[in-house]
Amino acid sequence: MGFWDKINNFKNQLDAVESNIYTTRRDFMEVYEKNIQLEAEIKERTAELEVANRRLVTVQHIWEMMNSSQPLANVLDSIVNSLQGELGYLFSCIIQKKIDNKGAYLEILADSKCDFADDITSIIGRSLYDVRLNWFQDDDIEYHILNNKIYQSRDIYDAMNIVFMDLPEKSVSKICNTTSLSSYLLIPLKSNGLHFGSLIVLSERPEATETELNFLKLFSKQIELAITIANLFQTVKSQAITDGLTGLNNRRYFEEEAQKEVLRSQRQGQKFTVIGLDLDHLKQINDKFGHSCGDIAIKSVAEVLKTNARSIDTAARMGGEEFNLLLPGVEHKGGLVAAERIRKAIADVNIDVIGHITASIGVATFGEHSDNLNELMELTDQAMYSSKKNGRNRVTLANPEELESWQDIAISSFVEILKNKKMPIDKSVSEHMNKMLDKLSLDHDALYTVSDMLSALYNPNHRKGSAKNKIIAANSLAKRFELSKEDTDKLKVAILLYDIGNMMLPKEILQKRTPLTDEETNIIKTHPIIAAKEILKPISIVQDIIPIIEHHHENWDGTGYPDNRSGQNIPLCSQMVLIIDAYFALIEPRPYRKAKTKEEAIQIIRDNIDIKWNSKIAEEFISILANDVEV
Repeated sequence: MGFWDKINNFKNQLDAVESNIYTTRRDFMEVYEKNIQLEAEIKERTAELEVANRRLVTVQHIWEMMNSSQPLANVLDSIVNSLQGELGYLFSCIIQKKIDNKGAYLEILADSKCDFADDITSIIGRSLYDVRLNWFQDDDIEYHILNNKIYQSRDIYDAMNIVFMDLPEKSVSKICNTTSLSSYLLIPLKSNGLHFGSLIVLSERPEATETELNFLKLFSKQIELAITIANLFQTVKSQAITDGLTGLNNRRYFEEEAQKEVLRSQRQGQKFTVIGLDLDHLKQINDKFGHSCGDIAIKSVAEVLKTNARSIDTAARMGGEEFNLLLPGVEHKGGLVAAERIRKAIADVNIDVIGHITASIGVATFGEHSDNLNELMELTDQAMYSSKKNGRNRVTLANPEELESWQDIAISSFVEILKNKKMPIDKSVSEHMNKMLDKLSLDHDALYTVSDMLSALYNPNHRKGSAKNKIIAANSLAKRFELSKEDTDKLKVAILLYDIGNMMLPKEILQKRTPLTDEETNIIKTHPIIAAKEILKPISIVQDIIPIIEHHHENWDGTGYPDNRSGQNIPLCSQMVLIIDAYFALIEPRPYRKAKTKEEAIQIIRDNIDIKWNSKIAEEFISILANDVEV
């Protein structure tokens, strides 16, 4: 090969190398550019994922609130703070439109705690809650609310000027100019199909993206569900502590508040007073005018208590025509003044058809009359009974020296029963019950617990808490028939002891799943006699209670046992025990049947009027079940 041929060949090789380098460089640049584009897309997708994640976290917070029993205010606070903090809005709040004699205005239900809110507070010199915020006077906004559509606008200045109408224009301008606020959105909210309010968000972004709007629509649905559930929790909670007829607190709530007041008194040395009030002659009102008029009288007393109670007082309907008022920080002199004011206010009430009503009132003070809550309530009740005995329509102060507790009789009876060698009670169980009875000065509910435990020995299906509910029912029934305190106390003791004879009967009969034979039925019928003659007769303090227990299975039409007594020949307290026993037995399961519902049990009571019990007792007892007793 010649010299020039070699040069030419070498040139061709260089051209090939150069071409290869160029191609490689071009490929490399393409890869490089694709990598840059991919990195940008990854960054963009990462940002989108972060936003999506924050939105998911926000929704999760709403779900967590929905699964809690938080008050509505707490739920709303959590919503606005999550939205503002996690989705990058400057400020968020939930508002409701209200109207008064000055026109429409905004009520802020919750607002986010953030720098923007602090800036506004600093500029206007007070909290947003202290400023009258005017409603957006805009037909377009009203249209969006009525049609449940999201409204967005960049007219920040106009919106602020309308909302803060009473603020100087300079302050409004400062709010708009000192922030990066660019737009706002109004998202209508519903609850149970009705307009509840609106979610307002203030944003640095001039306009919300379609993705953002879709999320806010979804988010608003979650808020609506959270609001509905929170309202439901609040309603259920309110119903649990509220008397349905009067709107006052119920017995359970009063007892809880009284326990708290005892702890506060022990911690701070602060006395408190309890006023016990009983409407006079409710039975006569019911008999003469009907139960509906009796209910009106009860509600009238409740209205007097609502009007006369302070915001820190606790007014409650304890059952039937019985009310209590808890007065924190009040000694007996102040309690007497308050009680007399209430007595006079009730006597001044004039009810259509009925006319004037009156009440008998008792007053007792913790730290003066007793340092034991149960004893204090007994003293209040006894003072109220004294008012009734001495002519009604009066106020009586408690006298601890006159206290004679029916509980003491019941406790002594249980102690004697547990000592009875013939009773089939395990020694360890007996010792445990005795220990509980010993601490009754500290825990009065132990009396009911012991009664429930004894019942459970022969009836495994016995419902815990029945003893206390039976006493509440018995006390209400006694008041309806205006029994004396002595007879009421006897009835209460009888309620705790009437079925004690069942402990001596064969368990295979008591717990039999199939119908009883005639012979087995006759054995069951002996339990009142066993209770009266074998268990209670040796206990001297219950001799006047034995006849009540002995005849508590006599039916009104004479078909009962043990003596086939009928009508008025059956002791009144025995008739009361019978109907109370029947009801609580019906709502408990038995080996041969399921528990009846409250409504089914009441219907059975109705079906047996003038057969097992007289109509007056049945009507009053059904009325008590409808309004008073929690079972």
